[in-house]
Amino acid sequence: MGNGTTPYDFLRGLPKAELHVHIEGTLEPELMFEIAERNELAIPHRNVAELRAAYEFANLQEFLDIYYEGAAVLQTERDFYDMTLDYLQRAAGDGVRRAEMFFDPQTHTERDIPFAVFMEGMHAATITGAREFGISSGLILCFLRHLPPESAMATFEASLPYRDMIIGVGLDSSEVGFPPTLFTDVYARAASEGLHRVAHAGEEGPPQYVWGALDALGAERIDHGVRSLEDPSLVARLAEEQVPLTVCPFSNVRLGGVARLEDHVLPRMLDAALNVSINSDDPAYFGGYVGDNYIDTQKALSLSDEAMVTIARNSIEATFLDKADKQVLLAELDDYIAAG
Repeated sequence: MGNGTTPYDFLRGLPKAELHVHIEGTLEPELMFEIAERNELAIPHRNVAELRAAYEFANLQEFLDIYYEGAAVLQTERDFYDMTLDYLQRAAGDGVRRAEMFFDPQTHTERDIPFAVFMEGMHAATITGAREFGISSGLILCFLRHLPPESAMATFEASLPYRDMIIGVGLDSSEVGFPPTLFTDVYARAASEGLHRVAHAGEEGPPQYVWGALDALGAERIDHGVRSLEDPSLVARLAEEQVPLTVCPFSNVRLGGVARLEDHVLPRMLDAALNVSINSDDPAYFGGYVGDNYIDTQKALSLSDEAMVTIARNSIEATFLDKADKQVLLAELDDYIAAG
């Protein structure tokens, strides 16, 4: 397979979906400084290079601290529009045909940013992205699990005027100590509104959190899920039900879940016939977008082109698109491979 001028151009151009990306985690330092200046806000770093140098994380909590600091510059509808469109343009350049993006309302409402500001800004960018870059996208509202379940329910109720702009709900932020079962009620409420349900589980948290996400929350996809391999009975279930696992290799290394990319468990997940995809998580902070994750992961783990095609196919099949739209993307993937 050899579309493009180098072997890795094939991977970057491979039609794919991205199912695990936090839109606030795509805020590049250059745009962060631009928005801060526009909003007359100070950033506790003198320049882009100094800010990037601060992106050294020993664990998830250290990352989240600087992540929330960066998100604080977002104040206006234009800010959210610019951030979202910047990501969609980059993703389209990486062969992404469908992006299902997480966003964190509580990160913004706790700063007194109204729902209308971020929803209208992000939604407008999805329309522009489809028109200008040919990328389909949807927004998944995530609850911050370190905040009380009551806050999650209040957030969900506040989102209802924007129901048509949201395709699903998710659960993110600090995992350890905050099991999925805390959020059963708000997930049931989301299900009653016909929304899809996903959840971060099995990143830093134990396999029991994956069980909880599936059984208590009715999660249709598991975000991360790499620690599932510690529980053979869970692996068997995930394989039998083909539950999609949205794996983020760069993130796992940068947050200390795995020492080196060469040590990642992705090959074991593939060998176990798990439904895995490759995603970028928070690419502005973790050193690369989805194309970079595909390329470096293949190199580090010596994965075949056929394995990478399987991963791309998994990503499309795991989207929340309807069957007809999935078939269009799968046909595009097949045509791309045949042209190679």
